[in-house]
Amino acid sequence: MPLEAFAQSEPLTLGVELELQLVSLSDFDLTHASSDMLEVLQRRPFPGTVVPEITESMIEVATSIHHRHDTLLAQLREIRQALASAGDRLNVGVCGGGTHPFQQWSERRIFPKPRFNQVSALYGYLAKQFTIFGQHVHVGCTSGDEALFLLHSLNRYVPHFIALAASSPFVQRHDTLFSSSRLNSVFAFPLSGRAPFTLEWSAFEGEYFARMERTGVVRSMKDFYWDIRPKPEYGTIELRVCDTPLTVDRAAALAGYLQVLCARLREGSEPAPEETDYLVYNYNRFQACRFGLEGTIVHPKTYASLTLREDIEATVTSLRGVAPGLQADDALDTVRRMLREGNDATLLRQQRGETGSMEAVVDVALRRFRD
Repeated sequence: MPLEAFAQSEPLTLGVELELQLVSLSDFDLTHASSDMLEVLQRRPFPGTVVPEITESMIEVATSIHHRHDTLLAQLREIRQALASAGDRLNVGVCGGGTHPFQQWSERRIFPKPRFNQVSALYGYLAKQFTIFGQHVHVGCTSGDEALFLLHSLNRYVPHFIALAASSPFVQRHDTLFSSSRLNSVFAFPLSGRAPFTLEWSAFEGEYFARMERTGVVRSMKDFYWDIRPKPEYGTIELRVCDTPLTVDRAAALAGYLQVLCARLREGSEPAPEETDYLVYNYNRFQACRFGLEGTIVHPKTYASLTLREDIEATVTSLRGVAPGLQADDALDTVRRMLREGNDATLLRQQRGETGSMEAVVDVALRRFRD
């Protein structure tokens, strides 16, 4: 069916989705508890929305639409409290983190939903291996053309969000040596990576999507697992590279950081995006996944090399003039604190080093989310 028209949204509005782990408090492994959690959560008003994810050891929560970081954070804290209360009734823990450090993918069960069954039938074992956990941030756009402009202008900043949010150093009791190993699982899907370069919605709709649909490979935008994708039904772009942070405060700060970046890009104060910007995209993405804040990236315009920590620090400083109008200073302050303290992958590795226990890694993730 043809791609639906791009809905006009109020610019720079925010929404956040968090994919969360459901953990047994008896052994700290993932547990098949999503149906029970959803039933408990539906018994009283929920401060957002909550839906199942592809396997029964996951749920996804989403906020409503926000204009500012502070109201977004307040709602995320309400959502966290509701999840914690529901989990207490079921003896189930809820936490962030991009991967569970020792779950076995073969033990996962596909949630009984037609789309999930279709994905499982198409992708085989990759569907169960998709028991990984990410944060998605939506930013409102006034048109499809603006959505594509922001999507491609953000290509240089994608490594910032990977490095700041990275929280998936462990897989099946092994240290992967990556800060974000989660994105390696996403990259296994054939329609992952980046969106094709076009700055006109009419060209994207008529020349790209329509042809892809005719091939039979895609039916809707949900079939694309791009790092950033347009969501025409919402009138947004959706950033999808972040691991789920261990705290909702960090999740809200990442959304606020993206909002302020988009505000500056809309001002036209940076050079327009070009196809050649993507020459270094995969390299920079790898550096952020592998080394986190210590990764070294190449600027797509000047080809200068700099560390992600340095680049984020300089970018946050440059955004101070933009942030007051959005009341996002607290979000930028939290990003600065993340630079000082390190990302969540650093914290999880410290816990592993101090205790020698993967169960203790899960325990600290549970406590960080709750507290």
